Amino acid sequence: MRYILVNKPFEVLTQFTDENGRATLKDFVSIPNIYPVGRLDYDSEGLVLLTDDKQLQHRLLEPRFKVPKTYWAQVEGIPSEEALQNLRRGVDLKTGFTTPAEVELLPEAPQLWERSKPVRFRANIPTTWVQIRISQGMNRQVRKMTAAVGYPTLRLVRVSIADLRVDALQPGQWRELTKTEVQDLTEDMAAQTAAAGTYKAPSRPSEYWPGGVRPNAAAAKPGGKPAQARPANSARRDNPSKKATRPAGSAAPGSKPGASAARGAGRKPGSSRNGGSGRTGGRR
Repeated sequence: MRYILVNKPFEVLTQFTDENGRATLKDFVSIPNIYPVGRLDYDSEGLVLLTDDKQLQHRLLEPRFKVPKTYWAQVEGIPSEEALQNLRRGVDLKTGFTTPAEVELLPEAPQLWERSKPVRFRANIPTTWVQIRISQGMNRQVRKMTAAVGYPTLRLVRVSIADLRVDALQPGQWRELTKTEVQDLTEDMAAQTAAAGTYKAPSRPSEYWPGGVRPNAAAAKPGGKPAQARPANSARRDNPSKKATRPAGSAAPGSKPGASAARGAGRKPGSSRNGGSGRTGGRR
């Protein structure tokens, strides 16, 4: 199994191919048969985990496991306390509400690498760096959240996934996880799986019922009355619209005995009701 951390640069797709010729992870990581765990927007930067461990990939992507991801967002303006509280409570994005987030202002601009394209500032409006920690994966979620409370994001960097951090990785650089990091991540995901209540009880064993008839539940209880057999004509009493069937050759109720035999007594042997010869098959 391979576990790779890569610092995705600005304007690079979180995939290994692109029909339009844009930059992809293949331009930086040449390891075959590994895939990104989730996505990071084309115009965002930062940490991406690549692996061929499908089970771990599923656990990291499954929403109910609530894997936290931390972002540093440079926003336009200075967010008010009310705006920060709205982000913490959850924001209406019209397509749905976000879950509560951990949000705090960074006291100063973080020491980051230079972006390939400088951020466009407005000279008369200051900017602020905000740390946002979420466990959802909605499309462009952080950008939509800050815009919804009135402070658009100018630059967005993902600095951690669970306890894995980008640290000293420069844009385009990657490294393999250590054995300790893999073990910690696997144990953490296993604990979250158990906490999410994904345990499934074994299926009930099949039961054998003599004659294929399930016994009455009351008969199985102590002191319960055994089930009584239904009369043969009970279906007629329950549903009068259904006609009770009778054995072939038996007379209908109310008819005279032997009437059926008398009706057929006058026919010649081998003759049919429509006067046919009684032969089978077509003409020769």
